[in-house]
Amino acid sequence: MADKIKFAFLLAGGCAGCEMAMVDMSEKLLSALDHLEIVFWAPTVADVKYKDLEAMEDGSIDLAFIDGMIRSSEHEHITRILRAKSKILVAFGACAALGGIPGMANQHTKKEIFNQSYFDTFSTDNPDKVVPQTTTRVDGKYELTLPEFYENVLRIQDVAEVDYFVGGCPPHHDFIAKAVEAIIAGNLPPKGSWLTSGKAVCDVCKRNPANKDMARTQVFESKRIVDGEPDPDICLLQQGYLCLGPITQGDCGASCLNVNMPCRGCGGPIPGVKDYGARAISAIGSILGSEEAAVQLMEKFPDLTKLVYRYSLPSSLLASKEK
Repeated sequence: MADKIKFAFLLAGGCAGCEMAMVDMSEKLLSALDHLEIVFWAPTVADVKYKDLEAMEDGSIDLAFIDGMIRSSEHEHITRILRAKSKILVAFGACAALGGIPGMANQHTKKEIFNQSYFDTFSTDNPDKVVPQTTTRVDGKYELTLPEFYENVLRIQDVAEVDYFVGGCPPHHDFIAKAVEAIIAGNLPPKGSWLTSGKAVCDVCKRNPANKDMARTQVFESKRIVDGEPDPDICLLQQGYLCLGPITQGDCGASCLNVNMPCRGCGGPIPGVKDYGARAISAIGSILGSEEAAVQLMEKFPDLTKLVYRYSLPSSLLASKEK
């Protein structure tokens, strides 16, 4: 058998859900391990130190996945190191590829975030107004350090060149298996591409009116999921529920729709879409059949930005909030 692919996995600023999705591959992961040699997987799986990664030769890792976004100097430092050590780098999951849910913090300044975290909550007891410092000296001789907290959430590609992108929060384990198989086989698109089926959530959704030879119609009522239980056989959009399936990659197999929940866009934009939120607003506007429905939508979703950019604000054309 040919030499195994040297594989690395790094969690940057994330929740480790993407790594759990890898484990969810189950027996398919065991098959993939026949072709992979794990040389670094920190900090979730293996007790490997950053210094061990730094000691590796540049380009010695064949394939590396990074999940999570960049929010601190530590995240940026180790991402740059892994980039130098790796031949192929994949931004794995919504946070890495788009900024993810943490990216919504870019609507707020660092000062606002610290005030909320350390001063303004009703349960916070901090009379001396202490906030984390990057350095402190203990007993006059021990200097302790913390990473710098950045002003904004960044994507992996904002600090290092990314070869491929995978969407999802987390990526669906079935699609991960297909992506890993494609990588092992060398069946890859041009660098800079998303590893995706190229289909929208609507294309794989059993509710799609087109699958029932039905035409889509405009809607005259806007609903939230708390407004009632949707009919499981009818398109959520046609029932007035805001669903972002038309513009979202469907590598998940429409998992949320299958349990009667609308798509919120974690798969990332379908190919050709540059700004997810802008396209989402365009798609929503095209189906509203009256001004009353638009007003109702704004009343039910007063902060629409955080809905349509739930996973992708750092990737948008909007400027982040200034200091």
